Amino acid sequence: MAEAGTTAGPAHHPDIDWEKAAHSPEFEELEHSRRSWVVPATIFFMAWYFGFIILAGYASDFMGESIYEGFTVGYLIALSQFVMVWVLAGLFLRKADRDFDPLAREVIRKTPGAESYVAGDGAPRGAARPPVAPPPGGGRSGEREVT
Repeated sequence: MAEAGTTAGPAHHPDIDWEKAAHSPEFEELEHSRRSWVVPATIFFMAWYFGFIILAGYASDFMGESIYEGFTVGYLIALSQFVMVWVLAGLFLRKADRDFDPLAREVIRKTPGAESYVAGDGAPRGAARPPVAPPPGGGRSGEREVT
């Protein structure tokens, strides 16, 4: 929910042709590309997660088998959940860097009014940037450099 006094949604940037952007072939390609990666990855994640829960509930003998000095199959599968999430996140970031971001830049380039809201590197204006050196005086207000 937007804070009082702020504008959200398409009215936030009225100079951007949102309809043209949403119906452009570039945007449709971006959405298709993202869905074709996200949907199978989500299905895989849910199958892995709920498979673990089902095994824990119905195959307790298997899950309780010791692999090494008290470390069981159940612990192994449970800990693999964390590894799997990090691997999926890394794969998504790589895919976004290689495929999704260039498509998004193309959508921005072809959408009237959108380029004025994007910095030269393709990031939205106001997005996190590398830190810059603080002004003299350590950057605290009211201080100035003494010479």
